[in-house]
Amino acid sequence: MFGLVAVHDAYLYRKNTTPRSKYLAEHNVYPLKPSYLISSSTVSIMSGSSSPIILVLGAGPNIGQGVARAFAAKGYQVALASRRANEAHNAGNEIYIQSDFSDPNSIVNVFAKVKATLGIPSVVVYNAGAATRNPPNDPLSLSLADFNHDLTLNTVSPFVAAQQAAIGFAQLPNSASRTFIYTGNITNTTIIPPLMDLGVGKSATAHIIQSAAAAYKNRGFKFYYGDERNADGTAVYSNIDADAHGKLYVELAEGKTQGPWQQTFVKGVGYKDFPVA
Repeated sequence: MFGLVAVHDAYLYRKNTTPRSKYLAEHNVYPLKPSYLISSSTVSIMSGSSSPIILVLGAGPNIGQGVARAFAAKGYQVALASRRANEAHNAGNEIYIQSDFSDPNSIVNVFAKVKATLGIPSVVVYNAGAATRNPPNDPLSLSLADFNHDLTLNTVSPFVAAQQAAIGFAQLPNSASRTFIYTGNITNTTIIPPLMDLGVGKSATAHIIQSAAAAYKNRGFKFYYGDERNADGTAVYSNIDADAHGKLYVELAEGKTQGPWQQTFVKGVGYKDFPVA
């Protein structure tokens, strides 16, 4: 029998009796159904309009939905990219793009398609991830193939996404949001023994976000690492809240200047700084 082990909002890990078995939960597996978005009777947005655009890379059934709802309610056009996106669901105010982020080149193709269809996104959210469980007492037994695969999804493709976002931000007016958000978790500061390669990927990408936040703040570009926590600073594990992510991400997008790059936050509270253990 398989059990579910959750480490963060965007990740589900299956565990069975084979410690080195591969269990991938990419947050870009499930397309967001149009019914989850605000109705056109509430916000009328047509392709080619001056409405801002958000691109969600990894439009899964939890955070992806919460983020899409929150930004659609603010009048954004929404582009949702996922491995199983159904382009038949495309409507005037949202488009769906099939993409597999295990190939970093697919990120470039997604940006090109969004630009051609809707325009340049002023907000980009990378919400995909992968992990392979390792024996807690033997992290170096993880295969190189698994390590490389997960590092691509957790770090290499997010790097390409941030790079493409910055290229687009440079073409937008100063009034545009120009915000990039990476959905992270606690593993960039805390070791979870059976999830070594997840921590490697999150730590590396946290460094990318920190570097970009410092380098581009004078140009008005904002970069954030989102990490939902419990009120005491511990990991939320499976108790993630999609709407709390959506609310925070909208607040970050609406902010005029770069805030703390590491956005640890609590449902109902918002951003809260927690000391690193």
